[in-house]
Amino acid sequence: MPDRGGGPTGPRIRVGRPSRRARTLLMTLGVLAVLAMAFVMFAGFWTDWLWYRSVAYSSVFTTTLWTKIGLFLVFGLLMAIAIGVNIWLAHRLRPPLSAMSLEQQSLDRYRMSIAPYKKWVLLAVTALVALIGGASASGQWRTWLLYVNGVPFNQKDPQFGLDVAFFAFDLPFYRFLLGFGFAATVLSLIAAALTHYLYGGLRITSPGARATGAATGHLSVLLGIFVSLKAVAYWLDRYGLAVKSSDFKAADNWTGLRYVDANAYLPAKTILFCIAAICAVLFFATLWRRTWQLPVIGFGLMVLSAILIGGLYPAIVQKFQVQPNEQAKEAEFIQKNIDATRDAYDIDDATVDDYEGQATTEDDTKLRAAANTAASYRVMDPNVVSPAFQQLQQRRNYYQFPKTLDVDRYKDKDGKEQDTVIGLRELNIQGLPKRNWINDHFTYTHGYGAIAARGTTTGTNPTGSPDFSESGLPSTGEFGTYEQRIYYGEKTEQYSIVGGPQKELDYEEDGEKTTSYKGDSGVSLSNTFNRAAYAVSFSEPQIMYSGAIGEGSRILYNRTPKERVEAVAPWLTIDGDAYPAVVDGRIQWIVDAYTTSNGYPYASRTTLGDTTADSLTTNQRAVVAQQNQVNYIRNSVKATVDAYDGKVKLYEWDTKDPVLKTWRKAFPGTVESRGEIPQELMDHLRYPQDLFKVQRELLTRYHVEDPAQFYSGSDAWQVPDDPTNKEPGSVPPYYLSMKMPGQDAQQFSLTTTFTPRGRPNLGAFMAVNADAASKDYGEMRLLRVTSTVKGPGQVQSELNGNDDVAEFVRNLKGTDSDIEYGNLLTVPLEGGFLYIEPVYTRGGNQNYPLLRKVAASYGSKIVFENSLGEALNAVFGVEDDGATTPPDPSEPPGETDEPPATGSAALKKAIADAQKAYSDGEKALQEQDWPAYGKAQEALQDALERAAAAQPEAGSEGDKADGAEKPAGDAKPDSSAEPASADRPADADKADPARKPDAAEGAEKGSDQGS
Repeated sequence: MPDRGGGPTGPRIRVGRPSRRARTLLMTLGVLAVLAMAFVMFAGFWTDWLWYRSVAYSSVFTTTLWTKIGLFLVFGLLMAIAIGVNIWLAHRLRPPLSAMSLEQQSLDRYRMSIAPYKKWVLLAVTALVALIGGASASGQWRTWLLYVNGVPFNQKDPQFGLDVAFFAFDLPFYRFLLGFGFAATVLSLIAAALTHYLYGGLRITSPGARATGAATGHLSVLLGIFVSLKAVAYWLDRYGLAVKSSDFKAADNWTGLRYVDANAYLPAKTILFCIAAICAVLFFATLWRRTWQLPVIGFGLMVLSAILIGGLYPAIVQKFQVQPNEQAKEAEFIQKNIDATRDAYDIDDATVDDYEGQATTEDDTKLRAAANTAASYRVMDPNVVSPAFQQLQQRRNYYQFPKTLDVDRYKDKDGKEQDTVIGLRELNIQGLPKRNWINDHFTYTHGYGAIAARGTTTGTNPTGSPDFSESGLPSTGEFGTYEQRIYYGEKTEQYSIVGGPQKELDYEEDGEKTTSYKGDSGVSLSNTFNRAAYAVSFSEPQIMYSGAIGEGSRILYNRTPKERVEAVAPWLTIDGDAYPAVVDGRIQWIVDAYTTSNGYPYASRTTLGDTTADSLTTNQRAVVAQQNQVNYIRNSVKATVDAYDGKVKLYEWDTKDPVLKTWRKAFPGTVESRGEIPQELMDHLRYPQDLFKVQRELLTRYHVEDPAQFYSGSDAWQVPDDPTNKEPGSVPPYYLSMKMPGQDAQQFSLTTTFTPRGRPNLGAFMAVNADAASKDYGEMRLLRVTSTVKGPGQVQSELNGNDDVAEFVRNLKGTDSDIEYGNLLTVPLEGGFLYIEPVYTRGGNQNYPLLRKVAASYGSKIVFENSLGEALNAVFGVEDDGATTPPDPSEPPGETDEPPATGSAALKKAIADAQKAYSDGEKALQEQDWPAYGKAQEALQDALERAAAAQPEAGSEGDKADGAEKPAGDAKPDSSAEPASADRPADADKADPARKPDAAEGAEKGSDQGS
């Protein structure tokens, strides 16, 4: 090799030790690096503690933390002891090294290299397995807390006679212990075998005995422990059959024992338990016999028994006993599954009544009168009208409304409760005029105000828009005075820093308003340590040194209602849709939360993410726990989150739920009793949609309680696809105030329809009392349709093929507008079913939906009219006599039913008022003052109606026919829903200020003829 220098003949380079100063610097840098790493790890812990303390749920943090630490230490120590002791024991039992074989000589260098570090190697191995074991155990904190705090269900399973709590709380922990035992035993066996091999206790290629007596005894004991654990596993498997899922054509996700389980697998598990116990004794006996013969024979017998008894025998029973007469053999077990599933999902009290589905009377007038009180027909679909809220009430680009609004109940000024569509004007960080760190997190911090519209009527500005009962910025209306700032909301996901030197933008209306947060929410950033912790935790160094942060500054995060409730109650499953309510001068987010279990014997399982999905969950709202598979669920907790200060309150709702009682023992003081719920809040609580969707999915099969009929599936239903939505998915349930057959008054309900499996006609209708303040809350009724009735899809298909609809759609194409169908409401009425569907238009100059038509179907008749009143009149074939018409969705609110004035004086005054209203409207149109224009149109319509009523005394029949009866072009005087032609958008006049509105043209005609 060539000389490359540095060798014996090359120049010598002296490498001196670093100077003391350099060593000191290096040590200092090392210490600082370690401290920095420690602080980074500590920052997440510290900020979590500060957040929990800020929401007054620090006990949740400490209980969870100490439980995890305890499990980590205990099971980590057990794992370390198990592995460490067996390695130490194998080393102690090593044979003396004498004449060494080639195999041992090759291992000698490994022994020699390990010898100086044996203790350190032992510590390293035990520490590693301790970390692994402790980490796996700490993840079981929920299982541990349920086990130590479990309360009885006071219900026994039908097979073993054990309380359900054993399967829900105890069995999961026993299985964890068993799994941990298996892991520790297998790792100990591997570690001991390697140590014995390294030190000569085991030989692979050397002549003579393959193992020393000491190694044989040691390993046989470990194998005996393993087989003993297998025996315990066989015994627990007996109980596991009660919560085992299997494929069974009678039901999807079948859970519980079947005939073959009770008569083959159950005795087989008992026999295998006995065989495994005997086999374990044989392994332990090798301590004295020093031979593997008997244990190996025993182990082989156990394996053979597992194949024959545990596999082949049940297959024979299934093939030759069950299959030839499966329905009779499985009837007993199907009944147990039906009873358990109905109880576990709280549908055991659901009543099923036969319902003809055909009208019980041919009196159209009676049907029309009954339709008035059958329901409060909600023509404002919360799934459609959000763009109208956005367009008419957004006011600034940095505000937004959710894509799907919520339905609640509020009292009007007369004290009458009405269905209301509500949404909050939340902050939209993407719509800021200029994006930077200060604007994103200091200046624009909150939304402002609740916006609400009546569900059964529409507004007139423009016609067909929502009829707002609360609107404007700041919001005004029927809610009165309340705190309108929204610091916590469904769309508020970024952190904000408030309360410090930097002022916040409050709102812009007649000038810019600023504010500074006065709430006690969030975490103080007044001290440097907290600022540093959040700078690290949020990876935002500006938090550390920004001058915008000072005395009084607080950081707000975890700001969505779902995040906050999940954080303070990690043992709950949260509903996918939080909804707002104005309660006692505050906006409160109401969040439904569930306790669940996967261990209810015989109850079939369901995957929440699948059963709660519908046509709206694809891109509009969340669903609960995507892959959370459960077979027991209760809406046990109602939670609230204050939109201003983020305060979270958990209220007990289901006072009988044993799972909630268990968690309340584990986390005392976190859930307030049901009696603490204020009455004003109680008025806004409702039956949750996600629970309802889980229950309706189960009821497609489990409404049948007869085992034979259940097995045959002859009465199975399905949830139909949503016929009004282009996106695939099940029809969503609808909130609606309505009457079920036999009820005297409307109840706020959650409703859905079913079709027979594989067929489109209506199979059943389901409604649950959704009013939490009602004594009948949660009462679930199903109407099984006994005749052939059109299903939702068929009604929609007929509507799409209707001549009036086809003409309407053709006319829309000329205005570059599209048709949008609203919720297809189904209402039982006099033995039949009434379908009501609002129809919206969108496009052209108006890029948000406006209600233009209402479709109705009853029996074989389907109609498509300008308003709800006209649709009901047409579908029942009656004339509008003014006494049987429900509140028209297009009628302006606040009008009275006083008889109109008549006579020439009244006519002259009406004409004068019409002329003034027309002039005011023209002026407002030129100035593009749309609120004033809307008021003028209302005044004009009112004057024209008064003129029409006064005309008989003032003129001839010909005058009446030509003048007052048609004051607004072709519009009908008893409806303000169509002052403009139905063939063009209502705001077409806005696009062309030179064009006179149809109502104004009618006013001129009426004025001339009246004169």
